[in-house]
Amino acid sequence: MKPLPRTARAYIVCAALGAGACALPALLPPSPTPWATAGLLAALYALCELPARCRLLGRALGGSVPMGSGSFFPVLVAAALLLPPAAAALTALPGGLLARVAEPPAGWRRAWRAAATALAVWAAAHAATALGARTALGTGTGRPDMPHALLPALAAALVFCLVLTALDGGVRATADGLPLRTAWRGLLGRALAPHLVHGLAGLMMGVLWRSAHGPAAALLVLLPMYLSCWVFAQYHHERAAHQATIRALVQAVDIKDSYTRGHSERVGHASVLIARELGMDGDRLDTVRFAGILHDVGKLGVPTRILRKDGPLTPEERRIIELHPEYGHEMIRGIGFLDEARDAVLHHHERIDGSGYPYGLRGEEIPECARVVAVADAFDAMTSTRSYSRARPVATALAELERCAGSHFDPRMVAALVRALAAHGWQPEVTADEAGTQVPAPRTPGPLAAKTQEPA
Repeated sequence: MKPLPRTARAYIVCAALGAGACALPALLPPSPTPWATAGLLAALYALCELPARCRLLGRALGGSVPMGSGSFFPVLVAAALLLPPAAAALTALPGGLLARVAEPPAGWRRAWRAAATALAVWAAAHAATALGARTALGTGTGRPDMPHALLPALAAALVFCLVLTALDGGVRATADGLPLRTAWRGLLGRALAPHLVHGLAGLMMGVLWRSAHGPAAALLVLLPMYLSCWVFAQYHHERAAHQATIRALVQAVDIKDSYTRGHSERVGHASVLIARELGMDGDRLDTVRFAGILHDVGKLGVPTRILRKDGPLTPEERRIIELHPEYGHEMIRGIGFLDEARDAVLHHHERIDGSGYPYGLRGEEIPECARVVAVADAFDAMTSTRSYSRARPVATALAELERCAGSHFDPRMVAALVRALAAHGWQPEVTADEAGTQVPAPRTPGPLAAKTQEPA
């Protein structure tokens, strides 16, 4: 277990102290806190978090109890609309402390979740109060002013999202040692739409809570939200199953072609470095990573005697091994979320000048993802020790890529890799030597020597 850095612990302590300071006015006299509403909302939020910690209920629901950030945020948005800011912050604390965490250290993670959600709902309540949320929602049997109630609800959800993603980016930066820009990249884009939906659901809860039907009617909003979260959890379980399948395929390739053990993972990592420099994020970044990891999966269809051959390949053997992109494309055809990744697997040996294979595509005809993987693949091949070539220094490999940019490789991708390595360096986790391979002296000189014995 990786210990939590001191900076991350200090960050969490500061967030917890801030959350306590925000909630404290609700406990001090004279307090305008409506305790019946605050208590019910706090208990409801805590109750919603409990099923994820109940193993029996989790098994009854197929292991897909909604959990983690976002499942029950409509309760917190409703609190921001119905309560003063300090009281709204209090409603987040019990549920945050009871929430299930998937990884240790559990205590720090729960403290962080409670503090971050309390700060976010406190800020959201301030935004809602400034826009007259409680007046717009009406009281007792009064009718809500729905056109005007939409604005404070959406503002509360937006502020909630902004504060929570800003805090989450900070804790990622301190815990993982990432630059702030990297830690925040993609967080807001992924969270904004779900949080706005939570805002609308929270508005519905608030309206029903203030209606003549009371809090019992507001609970009806949670049922469809819970079911939608359950469906979303099912999707994530399916995605995890696909990733496990991908991992098994890559391990099978590594076992079959021992000289390239770890190559797929390193190509996936290098592909992500390039993609980030090009401004890709979110699902597109996942696609590039999967494409890099799976680019050689078609080698499972190539005879082992050819993959492990020490001497030069015959023309017939080369024709056989050059079928591996097409084999790989067919093998992953049934994995639905790998649409663009399949094209990269098929075309990662195409060249900008049209001299590649399998179809001799040139320039922009080659999918962008394939051009990324081609550069990452060649770079790792040159910087890894193989049966026919010793590893080159990173600087030498980059110089070779730059020399071949415009003919073999897309110059944009090469330049992106150069920038990424200048910023982050290159530390491959697995090499052929570490895998126990006996490596003879290099035998194949010349440009891109690491790529000329067999397609990597």
